[in-house]
This record gives sequence, C-alpha cells and structure tokens, in this order.
Amino acid sequence: MSEETKGIEIPTTWRIKRYYLYALVTIIALVLPWITIEGNHFFLLSFDKLKLHLAFIQFDMQELYLMPFLLMLMFLGIFGMTVMGGRVFCGWVCPQTVFRVIYRDLIETKILGLRSRIKNKQKDPDMSKMENKVKKVIAILMWTVLSLVAAADFLWFFVPPEDFFAYLADFNNHWTLFGSVIGIAAFLIYDIVFLKENFCIYVCPYSRVQSVLYDEHTVMALYDMHRGGNIYDGHDKKFTSQKDIQVEEPHAECTACESCVTVCPTHIDIRQGLQLECINCLECVDACTTVMGKLGKESLVTWSSDYEIVDQKGKTKYFRPKILAYIGLLVGIAIILGVMGSTKEHMLLNINKETRLYSTKLLPDGKVRVDNAYEFLLQNTQNEKMKFYFEVIPPKGMEGKIKIIKPSTEFTAVPGIKKKKVVVLRTTEVLVDDARKDTIIPITIRAYALGHEEKIVVFRNSTFVFPKADILKAAK
Repeated sequence: MSEETKGIEIPTTWRIKRYYLYALVTIIALVLPWITIEGNHFFLLSFDKLKLHLAFIQFDMQELYLMPFLLMLMFLGIFGMTVMGGRVFCGWVCPQTVFRVIYRDLIETKILGLRSRIKNKQKDPDMSKMENKVKKVIAILMWTVLSLVAAADFLWFFVPPEDFFAYLADFNNHWTLFGSVIGIAAFLIYDIVFLKENFCIYVCPYSRVQSVLYDEHTVMALYDMHRGGNIYDGHDKKFTSQKDIQVEEPHAECTACESCVTVCPTHIDIRQGLQLECINCLECVDACTTVMGKLGKESLVTWSSDYEIVDQKGKTKYFRPKILAYIGLLVGIAIILGVMGSTKEHMLLNINKETRLYSTKLLPDGKVRVDNAYEFLLQNTQNEKMKFYFEVIPPKGMEGKIKIIKPSTEFTAVPGIKKKKVVVLRTTEVLVDDARKDTIIPITIRAYALGHEEKIVVFRNSTFVFPKADILKAAK
C-alpha cells in the first residue's frame, strides 16, 4: 500500500518485495523434494542409490556427464546476474540472507521484541537485562528447530523424504545421515546467531569475485553524490549534520539522518560509495525513499548504475553485449542439456564378446552349427521389477539366419542391480564362403522390457564371427 506525501509517491518497499520472494523460495525449497512423477524427483542426487533425478527423469551414475552442464548453468547464471544486478543474488536469493532475515527480523524483532525495530539493524539488544537474556535463549531455541528443518530440507535433495525418515529411524545403519543433520543444523546456528553478516563479509568468496564482474552499467544501490553532497571529506572525516555538509556544498540535499546507515545489515555507509560488503538488499534505498519522500523529493539512494548516477553519462544499458553473451551461453547450454537429457536410455546394457571367437559342431543333417558367445551386463534403471529379453538384427540379406539360443526365455531384472547374462547366438547357414579368413559380420542387439517395448529399449552394435571355409570343412 502506498502513500503520497507532498506529491511524491512512496512505492511498496523493496524489503516487502524481498519478503514475498523469500516466502516463494522457501515454499519451493520445502515442497519440491516431496513432488514426484512416476517415482522421479525434480532434482535428486542420490549417492546411496547412485542416481540423478533431473526434471522428473531418472539418470544412472554412468550418465553423470549431465552434471557439468548443470554446474555451468548455475555459475554462469550467477555471474550473469552479478554483471547485470551486482550482488542481487546475495540480497534476494542467498539462503544466508533469508535465514538472517527470519532470525533477526521475524524471531528477534517481530515475535520476541528483542530488537526495537526492523529499521535499526546497527543497535544490538541490551544483553545486561535478564528479560533480554531469556528472549535470546528462546530465539536460539526457535532457530534451532528451524535449523533442523533447513538441514533436513537440504539433505532431501540427496536422500529423498521417502528414504530420509526411514533411515533416521534405523540409526545403527545410517548414523552418518543423523550426524549430517546435526552437523548442518549446528553450523546454521553458529552462522546465523553468532557469525551473522560476517559470513558475507569475510567468509563468502562471492564478495571478492563480484568486483571483477562489475562494469559501469552494473545495477546496484548507489548514493547520488551530485544531489546529496559529499558526506566524507578527503580524509574520511564524516559530516554529521546537513549544515556541515552544506558548508562545502550549499545545494546538498542529504539530511544526515543516517536512516540508510542504521538499516544496513552489513553495517556500511552506502554514502561512501561501492563496498564489497554491500549485498544489494536495497534496505538503504527504502530508508532514503521514505525520508526524502516526506520532503517531497526523490530518494538520494537508488538502484542504478555508475554510468547513470555517478558519471551521469546517460541511461543504464541493461542488454549490452556482455549480458547478451551470458544469455546466449545459458540458452545454448540449456539446449545442449535438454538434447542430451532427451536421449536418455531407460536401461543400461554393456556387451562383451567372449575370448573364444566361435565354436562349431556338425549336426545330424550335415549342417555345421556356428555359435558365438557373449556376456551381457544389464541394469534396470526403472523403479519397478521388469522382464527383459533380447533379439538380434543381422545385416540385410541375413534376416532370420542368426538366432538367439540362450537365454531361451525372458528374464527378470530388479531395479538398480546389474544382471549378468550369458548370451549365445547361433547360425546353421553358410553366411559367408571365404577360404582365406574368418568374417566379422556386424549385427545389432535390441534389448527391451516386455510390455514397454516402445519406451524401455536400447540398441547396441556388436559382431558375429563366421569361420572361414576350411574350418567348416574340418568340422564335417
């Protein structure tokens, strides 16, 4: 809801918009692991079952060639986001920021009243009072519960909920999972309650990387020194009143109220210019918008670029060549990932020929039987037990002359377990009459699941070795 003061409309604050996004991201993160289609998750990297689920499609670990493309999408997406909007990821999406807002703004301020108001993040609670000590303990206990939920939610992308709770109940065999939950929760408690925004400033490497990604059109929270005036002299001395500022710059509009300073979660003064501690949460923009709006003026702190605010060269260029290059790369990688994912095979099959090329035997009717033996290693990658069978596809002109003798009937394969089958191909026909050498005949093996022949089917190229003419004569 907006209000109008002296003709200046104060829009919905960025803080409220961030809260909406935080709520949406939280709901997605909590709900997504529970959604399955035919037993497949949107994203699941299961180490105990050696599976990758992506976009509700299940991949075996042999198909982890998709992971580098996922990592490239993630990093290029974050880098591209940084080039365009600075550390907007930190302020709007990063779990660290979301968790700090939940703990500081919701639990400590709104629920327990330990902090006086959300707009003053610089003043810590007075812990000399017993009442505040009790509230602090309650706040930590409340966050401990939420940390356990967050830890579980994180692990659900590696151990799905349907297995997670069963594993926790079987502590003796899955103590590692239990320890992981406790370890992650303990880290979150230390990080959010004690380390606070120091994680963003001193631990997270992203703040160091961002400076190399910025250019003059990168959008960030900026103080308009041309309008507001210089708050610091050349020796970093700070002017603490509007009168002091206007001594040097009579036109200066900054009131020195320091609302933009007290509201900053990383404890910086945005009026000093770009600082690596800034996470682009835009709380300072909200604070100045409110103060200057009451004076009938535009905010001195805006979400804009050096090109537009500092250098005053013109309007910010959002879709510049660098951004278009990132978009092109992201689209290209997404297409490659989609194409590779769409060619996924719904079963795995490796064919190895035995060391003996062939065996021969004279039949009562005078024909010579030629056998080739193979070792097939098959894995059912579905979520249910299925029956499988093979058929051989010989070259044109040899149809029906090479047959599978073993296995003679279909066989059952359970999910996730590799099954070894000895397969024998046989012919009683003279396929090739070559007196000089054995002939290698290219064949194709078609393996399929009974009842699912159209979907769960793979084709593998192999060879059938037919003996030279004198071997056939010797067999007779």
